[in-house]
Amino acid sequence: MSIAENIHDVQQRIAAAARKAGRPADSVALMAVTKTWAPEAIVAAYDAGVRLFGENRVQEFAGKIDTVRHLSGAEWHMIGHLQSNKASKAAELFWGIDSVDSLHLAEKLDAAVAKLNRRLPVLIEINLGGESAKSGLAPGSPDLESLLQAGTRLLHLEIRGLMTIPPFSDDPQQARPYFRRLRELRDEIAARQLPGVGMQVLSMGMSHDFEVAIEEGSTCVRVGTAIFGDRSKP
Repeated sequence: MSIAENIHDVQQRIAAAARKAGRPADSVALMAVTKTWAPEAIVAAYDAGVRLFGENRVQEFAGKIDTVRHLSGAEWHMIGHLQSNKASKAAELFWGIDSVDSLHLAEKLDAAVAKLNRRLPVLIEINLGGESAKSGLAPGSPDLESLLQAGTRLLHLEIRGLMTIPPFSDDPQQARPYFRRLRELRDEIAARQLPGVGMQVLSMGMSHDFEVAIEEGSTCVRVGTAIFGDRSKP
């Protein structure tokens, strides 16, 4: 199947999962994960209607941007771990950072964006599985609380919600408790009405489990393999 056909199939599956959850299909955004894929694949996805794209590495996307910057209306999001020493470059390249995992990184991004005279949408990454190999803040941790409390002084960031990557399992149902916990955490934070902290976005679900994520409240699914096929070599 072509990239366009794959996107159509994914969109149909998103709509079906949303209906099952009693939600409109347009309440779920499709992000095409384009890490390691050539600009030609990105353009094909854009031509098929995708406007939201996720990249994992600053350096890799810096090498692509000149060939895709003409795609009007496209949003480029950083979804991989971002080192604080690359915050300035990321702020220049990306429309949003969906993987903020420390107050220190948030402060670096805020300072970088201030120099660019813009505001930067961000998501807080939550590590629900306690996996040491993955980035993200633990629910209920002092570090998460410090970041949430800093919302009023991070004047150039727009905290819009949460993102997570659950422990991998071949069975998508194994991810359900993690997706449910992220939704519950989102609701707990939203109920506090913290200044400078929005909670409208829940970015969760990938190619193998996005339907379960939608059933549990995802507003953005990050899909790579189901659109582009097996991962290209970097």
